[in-house]
Amino acid sequence: MSVLRAACIASLILWTVPAAAQGYPEKPVRMIVPFPAGGGSDTAGRAIAQRLSERLGQPVVVENRVGAAGSIGAELASRAPADGYTILLGSTSELTQYPLVNRKIRYDPVRDFVPISMVGTIPLVLVVHSSLPAQSVAGLIRLAQERPGAIDFGSAGVGATTHLAVEHFMLITKVKLRHVPYKGSPQVSADLVAGHIQMAIPTLPAAFPFIQAHRIRALAVTTEARVPVLPDVPTMQEAGVKGYVNVLWAGVLAPKGTPDAIVKRLNSEIASALQVADVRKVLEANGATPQSSTPEEFARFIRVELDKWDTVVKMARISL
Repeated sequence: MSVLRAACIASLILWTVPAAAQGYPEKPVRMIVPFPAGGGSDTAGRAIAQRLSERLGQPVVVENRVGAAGSIGAELASRAPADGYTILLGSTSELTQYPLVNRKIRYDPVRDFVPISMVGTIPLVLVVHSSLPAQSVAGLIRLAQERPGAIDFGSAGVGATTHLAVEHFMLITKVKLRHVPYKGSPQVSADLVAGHIQMAIPTLPAAFPFIQAHRIRALAVTTEARVPVLPDVPTMQEAGVKGYVNVLWAGVLAPKGTPDAIVKRLNSEIASALQVADVRKVLEANGATPQSSTPEEFARFIRVELDKWDTVVKMARISL
């Protein structure tokens, strides 16, 4: 009798999970965006959420939970029920960088989440103030070698993408720059334009208006290939910084334990949403390249990124 009962229970489980997924969603879905409203992540998240709402037949509601380099929103998402009704628009910062800098955060980016799909990538760009006598990356390196620690670079805070991007640059080129942390990217841009700091590696969307206005000089982009809006600006690798490729990326994840059938459904719908012209237009207007993936591809990508940034953080001895 016990064997028969176990078989019945197993059959019931196998039947119930797909059935639950077939009825999914039966109520609104919450998308946690761990950055402020109006920013690049928020704008992209809302564009995708709107399209998902249409395809799923239920509202996908964006909820901004900001703070601590995105880790507050990520922790909230990690603790949500694993039923497909809470998803996270995660990114480089809170999933593969800040957890390595602040060991006190209460979630694990691999253990506590199941990746669903990549959404897109955003280039970074090495920029300097126009008064700095460096017309190229090689010129900047020479200047930094002649004046160790005399060139100030700004970032959005210790452990932020814009901080670790420069630390990675210093490790490869063996130069010494002085870090000036700010509370956010807007302050970095303002002080760079004013000449209070001499260089930074911000996102391309944050820097582009000032590059266009010739207030700051772009020396290199951080992507594998040149970017269309700056066709004359070389990549870091073309500029001689071999092995340097960094992008800000974003993707959708769910709490660990979310049923596979729901993950597959969301993956399919996100891939479809990223093919819609209006969604692509919003992402591209924010400097992003739309890019979907399978859950397995996204999981492998996160592990590679964690390994890379773990090496940078340890070699640069960065911690809060």
